[in-house]
Amino acid sequence: MTLRGALRILSPGGLRGHLSVLIFHRVLQASDPLSPDIPDAAAFEAQMQWVKTWFTVLPLADAIHELYAGRLPPRALSITFDDGYADNEEVAAPILSRLELTATFFVATGFLGGGCMFNDRVIEAIRGCSCEMLDLTALGIGRHSLRSIAERRQAIDDILNRIKYLEQAHRDAAADAIELAAKAKPALKLMMAPGQVRALRTRGMDIGAHTISHPILTKLTHRAAAAEIGGGKEELERIIGERVRLFAYPNGMPGNDYAGEHAQMARDCGFEAAVSTIWGSASMRTDRFQIPRFTPWDRSRLGYGIRLMANVVRSRFAHSPIKAQRSWNSKAE
Repeated sequence: MTLRGALRILSPGGLRGHLSVLIFHRVLQASDPLSPDIPDAAAFEAQMQWVKTWFTVLPLADAIHELYAGRLPPRALSITFDDGYADNEEVAAPILSRLELTATFFVATGFLGGGCMFNDRVIEAIRGCSCEMLDLTALGIGRHSLRSIAERRQAIDDILNRIKYLEQAHRDAAADAIELAAKAKPALKLMMAPGQVRALRTRGMDIGAHTISHPILTKLTHRAAAAEIGGGKEELERIIGERVRLFAYPNGMPGNDYAGEHAQMARDCGFEAAVSTIWGSASMRTDRFQIPRFTPWDRSRLGYGIRLMANVVRSRFAHSPIKAQRSWNSKAE
């Protein structure tokens, strides 16, 4: 049996349909040894060709509507991107258009116009550091060997894990201090301009909201979190001149990164659904404000396909991973 045939059995559509949602952040023109999990243009195009062969690819908003109406086609899948990197419009979108595929791009509006997120500032600081040892003990982050590409990758992972969950002001201050200690040039401006967001929409891509400054929502006060969620939506609607229907939680892990109150906020802001970063596929039993997403990082066609097939049947993610303040299921609406 082919993988396409197996997927048709595992995801037959209709009332028993399952929606797979892929998540990407960047597509590079050429591979980056410091970020081996980010696909380059050639790898991304190959992956999208595989996906087109195996799945029925739908715009995410349409797929979610059909899922809860019980009309999802067999082997349904949607493609998403988070954050708003310029290479989404410059590299990924032309590939998608050439293959007649569409995607939803979740944009953090505070970085539009050439901004740079804290994680990329750390990556570029490590890339540009000419020292073999980076001493960050004054920041409580230890000392990091940078003698090889592998050690630099490990340093990036260790540092980001240490500062990711700091309060936002402290996290940004840590990135400032790391850049200073590394004696590296300021990070490149990696994010889209507003015109590129409009260009994506003109190509037929969908635009979703991803807050203003990409905070960890559980670290914010109720008022600040609501302002981030609603403010990002309003700014994107000004940019593209139409309603923004979907939201993606920054980082996206339930409990750690968002809670039930944030699902309520997304609902109150007028979003139709929201996506997380928990693995699995969505069924009619899935909370529409906690749609799971997954992307295999395999470079081989067989490995990529097998992981996607396994993800369709992750039954433990069929129900809501956190308890929100009330049910969002379409049957309750």
